[in-house]
Amino acid sequence: MTIRGENPSPTVDFVFRKLFGSEENKDLLISLINSIVEPPLHLTDVVIKNPFNLAAYKESKETIVDIKARDQDGIWYDIEMQVLGHVLYGKRAIYYAAKVFTDQLGKGQDFSILNTTIGIHFLGFDFFDDPRMVHHFVLMDKDTKEEAEELEFLQFYFVELGKFSKDWPEINTLFERWVAFLTKGEGLNRESLPAALLEEPAIVKAVEQLERMGDDPEARELFDAEAMAKMANAAEIQWALEKDRKANAVLIQHAEERGMQRGQQHSLLRHMTRRFGEVPSSIAARIDTLTPMQLDRLDDALYNINSLDDVEAWLNRQQN
Repeated sequence: MTIRGENPSPTVDFVFRKLFGSEENKDLLISLINSIVEPPLHLTDVVIKNPFNLAAYKESKETIVDIKARDQDGIWYDIEMQVLGHVLYGKRAIYYAAKVFTDQLGKGQDFSILNTTIGIHFLGFDFFDDPRMVHHFVLMDKDTKEEAEELEFLQFYFVELGKFSKDWPEINTLFERWVAFLTKGEGLNRESLPAALLEEPAIVKAVEQLERMGDDPEARELFDAEAMAKMANAAEIQWALEKDRKANAVLIQHAEERGMQRGQQHSLLRHMTRRFGEVPSSIAARIDTLTPMQLDRLDDALYNINSLDDVEAWLNRQQN
């Protein structure tokens, strides 16, 4: 939840979509995309296909999670901010990008009109194990690692925001400036912006937009409610993880205890086989039902047992 006097977080869905998905902020979206895909691509203009609308957002905010845009060369972009981890996020990312790709084609139209679609995903969780912050995926030959022009039409960028650790004096590139804005935006003030951000007019404008949203009661109500909902979701996820961890710990403990019990049973059966010959399956089955404490007692009793009949008599006594 934001506190009055602070900016809203740029990673909240409402704030992110209003900042980068509004017609009046196309310059912010252009700068953000260029910071990731350039080179060799360079955007000079975009058409936002699902522009942000406050009334529409109130009605359907749970289903509108991405920003769809097309640049001056016909390339499509599907941009999403996802703060909380999602167990099926890979499939979700592919689905959204593939839908943007296929939706280009109208009824009766030829495949030739299909243009490249690039999915750009800003993640507030670690999706990959290695320390790199950005992962760029394209289709390529598995053996030769060669890309094919004919298959270049679907690409993905994943930006893991939690792996960004640079301080202001270390920030040099446009991409680093935008990531710094996304991760540190709540504490920024347009009157005292770090020099690293002043070099990009779009980011200066983005900070001004953040401050305006923070001063707008209606906007504040929306992003505060959304931030609190995410906190509740995060708490629920943490509770579920903790519950699973405890359940797994119990399962592991049971498995370890059962493994030790199996070892005891196996050792006793080998001991009896060496002394009395092959142990009948009926006796082996009864030994399999003994508790660890009973197995210990049988192990001790074997020193005074002279036959399999004595073993069976001992087992019978356990039932009485």
